[in-house]
Amino acid sequence: MGMVEAQKKHSLKISKRNRSHILLILPYITGFAVFIIVPIAVAIYLSFTNFDTVNTPKWIGLSNFINLISQDSVFMQYVLPNTLKFVLIAGPVGYFLGFILAWMLAQIPKAPRTILALIIYSPSMVAGSAMNVIWKTIFSGDATGIVNYILIKLNWIAQPIQFLQSPDYLLWLSIGITIWSSMGIGFLAMLAGVLNVDSEIYEAAYIDGIKTRFQEIIHVTIPSMKPQMLFGAVMAVTSTFNAGSIGVDLSGANPTPRYAAQMIVNHIEDYGFIRYEMGYATAIAVVLLIMVYLTSKFVFKILEEKKTFVRSAEAKK
Repeated sequence: MGMVEAQKKHSLKISKRNRSHILLILPYITGFAVFIIVPIAVAIYLSFTNFDTVNTPKWIGLSNFINLISQDSVFMQYVLPNTLKFVLIAGPVGYFLGFILAWMLAQIPKAPRTILALIIYSPSMVAGSAMNVIWKTIFSGDATGIVNYILIKLNWIAQPIQFLQSPDYLLWLSIGITIWSSMGIGFLAMLAGVLNVDSEIYEAAYIDGIKTRFQEIIHVTIPSMKPQMLFGAVMAVTSTFNAGSIGVDLSGANPTPRYAAQMIVNHIEDYGFIRYEMGYATAIAVVLLIMVYLTSKFVFKILEEKKTFVRSAEAKK
């Protein structure tokens, strides 16, 4: 009987401990369900409906997705190619530049490193204000714009260039500004990852045969900070897919002039908040969600393979 009572008391303690654990994570689970799961579920449902934000949603099945692929020529000819070009250039460049800057800052003393890190990080905090105050002034389409003023003074051009309205420049300006403002949370995470690599690992690596800084980065630094690298990659993917408002902010119009910098995010805003075709807009949003998910999975796979390669190379040594 004593053994049975002891087992009952032990099971009661475990159940109480489990209940306390559940209570601790309940606020997070509730917030995640309310702000993530429920909105995604509602968006997926609305993507199969005809909804104008006023009348009751009407179920139309896959019509929105079929129309997006077969009838929305703007999406297929401009929006999708612009988004892919934007993501494939701004994402990787910003990601690798963030890692390189983080590694370089880790090589200098703490005081200048802190100051430079704040300077590099600050554009990500003031990107919206800088868009109107700095970049529109620099690339203004009249003779008072800084770039136009310099080019005219140098006699390189006779008339001001409409940088913010020209299809030849708007997308590339959007990409450049996105890279400029991409040193955000992912950059700080990678800087913390580089600084937290144990110095003894570097010493052991040099004893094992590593001779150059490049080998040090490939075989020691990157494998030792994989969580930060993954976090930075996810932030780069999500931020570039959601950074489409830059072209609209620069040009002041949605759609952008001749759809030069029209992204999926702008297309969603156009149909959802200008035309009030919310069902079609949510279908585009679901497509964007799928693209972000697949891209994130691809990035994770690349980094996983990189880690396996590095381990096998070190094992051979």
